[in-house]
Parts: sequence; C-alpha cells; structure tokens
Amino acid sequence: MSEKDPKTSQDLTVVVQTLLQQMQDKFQTMSDQIIGRIDEMSTRIDDLEKNISDLMTQAGVEELEEETKVTETSGTA
Repeated sequence: MSEKDPKTSQDLTVVVQTLLQQMQDKFQTMSDQIIGRIDEMSTRIDDLEKNISDLMTQAGVEELEEETKVTETSGTA
C-alpha cells in the first residue's frame, strides 16, 4: 500500500467525503456552464426570431408596395 492509502475507517471516510465533494464541485461547475450556454442560446434564438420577423415584415411591405404599383399602373393604362 502507498503512504496515502487509508489505514482506518475514519481515514476512508475522509477520503470518500473528499472525493464526493470534488465530484459535487465538478458537477456544479458543469451545470453552471450548461445553464450559461442554454441562456446564451436562448438569447441567440430570440435575436434570430426578431430578425426573421423583421425580414418577413420588410418582405411583406415590399410585396404590398409592388402590388400597389402594379394596380396603379394597370388602372391608368
């Protein structure tokens, strides 16, 4: 056995508690990173939806303007 191997049940308990705490810390860090990335993706999706909506509005306005011009041109001819 190496010098760091637990010799008593109390040592074993400390080692296990330390490992569990390290695992919990790593999982918490990963969880925080995942939540941060989800929040960032949510913001990007919101921006994308707004941009698509703006483009659809612009396309609709342009289509209406073209239809109006065609109607005016054919009505005067």
